[in-house]
Amino acid sequence: MTTIDILRQHAEQEFHQELAALQAVDQRVRPTNWALSPWAVSLYILGGTLDNGYTIVPKYFGERRIIEIAIATLVTDRALLLLGVPGTAKTWVSEHLAAAISGDSTMLIQGTAGTAEESIRYGWNYARLLAEGPSMNAIVPSPVMVAMRDGKIARVEELTRIPSDVQDTLITILSEKILPIPELNSEIQARKGFNIIATANDRDRGVNDLSSALKRRFNTVVLPLPKTIDEEIEIVRSRIEALGRALDMPAETPALSEIRRVVMIFRELREGRTMDGQTRVKSPTSTLSTAEAISVINSGMALASHFGNGRLSAEDVAAGIIGAVIKDPVQDRTVWLEYLETVIKDREGWKDLYRACREALG
Repeated sequence: MTTIDILRQHAEQEFHQELAALQAVDQRVRPTNWALSPWAVSLYILGGTLDNGYTIVPKYFGERRIIEIAIATLVTDRALLLLGVPGTAKTWVSEHLAAAISGDSTMLIQGTAGTAEESIRYGWNYARLLAEGPSMNAIVPSPVMVAMRDGKIARVEELTRIPSDVQDTLITILSEKILPIPELNSEIQARKGFNIIATANDRDRGVNDLSSALKRRFNTVVLPLPKTIDEEIEIVRSRIEALGRALDMPAETPALSEIRRVVMIFRELREGRTMDGQTRVKSPTSTLSTAEAISVINSGMALASHFGNGRLSAEDVAAGIIGAVIKDPVQDRTVWLEYLETVIKDREGWKDLYRACREALG
């Protein structure tokens, strides 16, 4: 299977040319076992042009200082916790940081309510355990153990979804930089370059809050929603172009005006007022993040590609918008209908979207 057949490549695969170009010109000091210097890592994440004219596309649109603080944290012995509401690119930033620093973003633990301690520490190959007894050969290493052994970055997604007693497995790893193996009276000592990037969802606070001991071992960086509508539109546009190429979408890339309408609707409902500040609107229970705007446009492009004329229209995005907004069939439906009648209906040039949304509601 070639990389062209892979639905979603790892960051270090998709952007290998950029990483190689940065390595070729990066003359700054690199921390031990880092593939790039902190300066080059920030350039890879934020984008820019090298002295030889090679262009690095931005992976994150937002405040430069946020990314610089995140990178500086990983240079130290403190782990990094990326915190924010859904859709603020926490996972995206985490993956690209690992790809730029370690050249490998695959050492990943996906946090769920069912994540067990073995997922963070290690498991056992029970066939070898029964045949040979406890030994290093019988151990099945976790991504964290591999990262410690190789001096790389491990990633823990949705940390607050992991049960509290399992979360605390990280305390010894982060404070002592060792992973005890009591069955063998041994331990794994972390090599330089090892660290952990965790992500957590603002909306999940209280699900499995981090203990004070664990919080102290993380430096928390909050990733905010885009400050301006133009910034959010640019994020959606760039991701839609990338997804269209990855999925071989035959539809035309949507006009900025169509993207702007979707982003504007989401921002107004999210903030509880129209962009001009003249009208207060109710907010639904859904998050309406940038990621959901990308999903709406992407699904609309699929409809336009295979059931339309290849050009994104109001009919193609209407169902996606309604699906994103109405999570609670009673409360959110009322909020959406009120917004539809008081804002979209009277907005100049939006009659087609109003009709499409009314028809989609049935």
